[in-house]
Amino acid sequence: MIYKNLAVNQAGHLTFAGHDTTALAQQYGTPLMVMDEAVIRSRCREYKQAMEAYLPAGSQPLYASKALSLKRIYEIMREENMGVDVVSAGELYTAVRAGFPMENAYFHGNSKTDADIRFAMENGIGYFVCDSMDELTAINAEAARRGARQKVLLRLTPGIDPHTHEKINTGRIDCKFGAAIETGQAEELILHALSLEYIDLRGYHCHIGSQIFDHAPFCDAAILMLEFMAQIKEKHGFSAPVLNLGGGMGVPYTEADGSIDYAANIRNIGKLISETCQRLKLDPPAILMEPGRSIVADAGMTLYHVTTVKQIPGFKNYAAVDGGMADNPRFALYQAAYTVLPASRMNDARDFVCTIAGCCCESGDLIQEDVALPKPNRGDLLAVLTTGAYNYSMASNYNRIPRPPVVMLGADGPYVAVRRETLADLVGYDR
Repeated sequence: MIYKNLAVNQAGHLTFAGHDTTALAQQYGTPLMVMDEAVIRSRCREYKQAMEAYLPAGSQPLYASKALSLKRIYEIMREENMGVDVVSAGELYTAVRAGFPMENAYFHGNSKTDADIRFAMENGIGYFVCDSMDELTAINAEAARRGARQKVLLRLTPGIDPHTHEKINTGRIDCKFGAAIETGQAEELILHALSLEYIDLRGYHCHIGSQIFDHAPFCDAAILMLEFMAQIKEKHGFSAPVLNLGGGMGVPYTEADGSIDYAANIRNIGKLISETCQRLKLDPPAILMEPGRSIVADAGMTLYHVTTVKQIPGFKNYAAVDGGMADNPRFALYQAAYTVLPASRMNDARDFVCTIAGCCCESGDLIQEDVALPKPNRGDLLAVLTTGAYNYSMASNYNRIPRPPVVMLGADGPYVAVRRETLADLVGYDR
């Protein structure tokens, strides 16, 4: 098993954070997302301590809340003194309702509306991460109406390829995000920002992609960004005090992924930043990073009951479960790898290879292929690991299926962070 918070008890049941998964499924029903709160808090502290130790003064992590956005997460981030980034008015509103201090929030996104910008300022947003000329002009106009300067970071595209999946690679020149350095558009955006009366330009942002295990791509991005910052300082006299290197550090989904040492990565990045700033004679900027997946992914697990077992002789076997792409669309989107365990039969021989199929009326609704299990029976409990990120946040009501609850496993026991949707909820907006 790939996580320290997993074990097998005397009944042969999988335990997660010390809790029998079969008991959790019996109490809360399935599908069920469970989250180990201690893992979330520990990872926040790991990032904070490493960034304080190895990066320039003022550096801090921002939780990338698109990975999992719900009130309890923002409460935990507030309690752990984390910053956050949000990418929509909905995420921003959730953070506000959770009592998160909005001066420590950064509003990202490549297509903010006037209403988004106005709503963010009404709620005291700390920073906009601005993606384009149009957005910059709109932010300036709204700030002018309020008679206050608005702090802004500019999202720039460094042209780095971290060799990750195409759909989570965000550093290419032709990506929809940001202004490209290579084409000269980044410099144009900076000069426009500096010309606007109500824009307080604080620095730059880049993001090269997700599921990156090696520190080298982040170092490549940091060198390119710092060299560009030095060029802008020399040409235009503007010295940016902040550099946001984005997120993207990976998490292991299977044994084959190995492990990752986040603190060691940050130490290596910090050493490179120090050396590069000395070479360029550049004052070291405060560094921001945006861990999202690596904060919550391996803190989460989804539990399903098997409903149907189907054998097609000479072809393949299926074990269908009571959830699927409505609560976890990642396999359908980009064949994401997962570890699947027979939670109620951990000690039985795993000699039945099958595809885990979801309950949606869609042939592509699969959780994972070629999974070795004890030959399943209707009612067996399966656990899918590492579902804390981009599962609940990407869940839908496809086929009019209610979304599952999110149950936190806290220091004082389990508690419901998000209740299970009901059939009545599905028609709540219908007229």
